Amino acid sequence: MPFDRSEPSAANQYQAASAGLILDSYRQFVQRELLPHSASVSHLARELYHAPFVVLAHDGAPDPVFFYANLQAQQLFEMTWQEMVCLPSRLSAEPLAREERQRLLDRVASHGYIDDYSGIRISRTGKRFRIERATVWNLVAGNEAVVGQAAAFGSWLPQN
Repeated sequence: MPFDRSEPSAANQYQAASAGLILDSYRQFVQRELLPHSASVSHLARELYHAPFVVLAHDGAPDPVFFYANLQAQQLFEMTWQEMVCLPSRLSAEPLAREERQRLLDRVASHGYIDDYSGIRISRTGKRFRIERATVWNLVAGNEAVVGQAAAFGSWLPQN
């Protein structure tokens, strides 16, 4: 599935298609809403982009690449939108943590979602932080095909 990797803005309704995929898949697997429901998809997309918690999503390629990173994710990883949506998601973890990250993704692939992930990630400038209580879920397109995975978390701690 091709994803529009242009930065969310009013002009593209804050990536309403990608935001809808993320929110609908979350609802399907986790059985709750990631954001309070709104009448407008573009309003929800704007809220997701400006949410006070991190939301990331990567495609379903053999070496998945992020296609979505809200503003909180961009700040935490110290990257612009354009830097984030060109980044293979494995590079968001230190080399030693990549095997752990792959086990996580395998668990999500087989169960649809998990809501207990914790792990070390690294920003563009080398700052390490520990993610706490992240939810990671499959992204499912209209035909029920898994087209990627997304993550959301609101808790992280700086690491030395």
